[in-house]
Amino acid sequence: MSRLKRRTSLALSVTAGLALVAAGCGGDDADSAGLPADQGSSADGGTAPPADGEGIRLGILGQCEGPFGGFHEDVVAGTTLALARFAGATPASTTSALEGFSGAEVAGTPIELVGVGCGDDTADRIVQEVRRLVEQLGANVIIGPLSGDEGIAIAEYAKANPELTVLAGISGSQEQTLQVQAPNYFRFYGDGAIWSAGLGDLLHNQEGWDTVAVIADDYSFGHTSAAGFVADFCAVGGEVTHRVFPPLGTTDYSSYIAQLPNPDEVDGYFWAVGGTGTQAALEAFVNGKGDLTGDQHAGNLFFNPALAQALGTGIAGAYVGGFATLPADVETPEIEEYLAAADATWETIPGSLSGNEPAPPSVAAEFGFFYGYYTAGVALVEALESVGGDISDLDAFHAAISGLTLDLPYGDISLDENRSGIVDVGLSRLALDDSGEVVQETVAIVPGVDQTFGGTFSPDTPSPGRDFPACEERELPWVGNAIPVVDGVPQN
Repeated sequence: MSRLKRRTSLALSVTAGLALVAAGCGGDDADSAGLPADQGSSADGGTAPPADGEGIRLGILGQCEGPFGGFHEDVVAGTTLALARFAGATPASTTSALEGFSGAEVAGTPIELVGVGCGDDTADRIVQEVRRLVEQLGANVIIGPLSGDEGIAIAEYAKANPELTVLAGISGSQEQTLQVQAPNYFRFYGDGAIWSAGLGDLLHNQEGWDTVAVIADDYSFGHTSAAGFVADFCAVGGEVTHRVFPPLGTTDYSSYIAQLPNPDEVDGYFWAVGGTGTQAALEAFVNGKGDLTGDQHAGNLFFNPALAQALGTGIAGAYVGGFATLPADVETPEIEEYLAAADATWETIPGSLSGNEPAPPSVAAEFGFFYGYYTAGVALVEALESVGGDISDLDAFHAAISGLTLDLPYGDISLDENRSGIVDVGLSRLALDDSGEVVQETVAIVPGVDQTFGGTFSPDTPSPGRDFPACEERELPWVGNAIPVVDGVPQN
């Protein structure tokens, strides 16, 4: 593809991305009280909180606006699928999870969806939404939120409201568990640093990268994702020459691209720019630095096949850090059963990977945003089962959640002492299939990574940021121990 054609594709892709977000926002009525799932609540928003042991009144925190607004349907569907599979829930619609569900029950305890909160990636907005769900609609269990700064804000809210139980959705900042440490806040997935585990080792020791420039969103998840890569790449002897942090939601990245070294001055670039910014930033790179080539670029979860379709085949060869799910080339009976369950629960879902157009629900279920909320729903069900449906003793209920090891389709997940997930990380590469299309193939699995990152991070270390961690050689437990994956089959 010529550079001119590639620029056109990128521009079209950016437009599509913005349309994607708009589709997730619900038009001008951005007030979450107007969502279908909220219509069963009292008209004045004054539903009394439940008495102890009265049942689960569930609120879900998603995003209907901002850089990740296009994932709103996905995250509500993730929780709904878990409750449909294991708690008898019946979705109110065959074509949208946002319509809510009914009939969920575990060990005789009903689960009622009281509302869906709509964030916009900001802490202020998500606190406003959780207060509406908890203090007005009476939610006693929250599943969510989606994004990094939101996670820190909701963890702080949970800490100040010990009667509440929060199961995080897919928010990937480190601080919400490692620093805040709310005893009633649980995260059954990894953080952004965990999802970078093993990538730096692979690029330095296998691909021969010695120097790299990092560009990441300037907020908690971007900092956490970049911190994991920096720690991993530097641990094995690599050098990070530049760290550039554009604000989340930037539309013109040209001044930030200008801060990066030219392609002949560095071995590669690591990208942790997400949401609608991913394609806009890469477009600015093409315009400012030249073509994107797979042998010189790597990224986090936002480097995926959908993006590659806009970039052209030249991006084949780029490596991608892990996320909550494995790429589609890894097939197991458990994964196939999970995806089939999604397709059996709805006729279609307008998820983000289909551009918010109707598509088979398994399309959305394969991606981590859906899956993170699914794992939270499974955790809620299993914890209720373990206490016989009795939540009158919250300490016992929370102890039950802390002690869970979830047997999930993409691998078991247990919690560390700060109630954050210990997970397997799947590294992948963009490649060309037999028809010449860019696809994502798994290359290795790094087992059992926790958020201390081999002792790199602790409650006493600074939060990941523009300058932390420093680039230092150190021992990491997974270096040299990643499990190779060939043709979708782990080699162990």
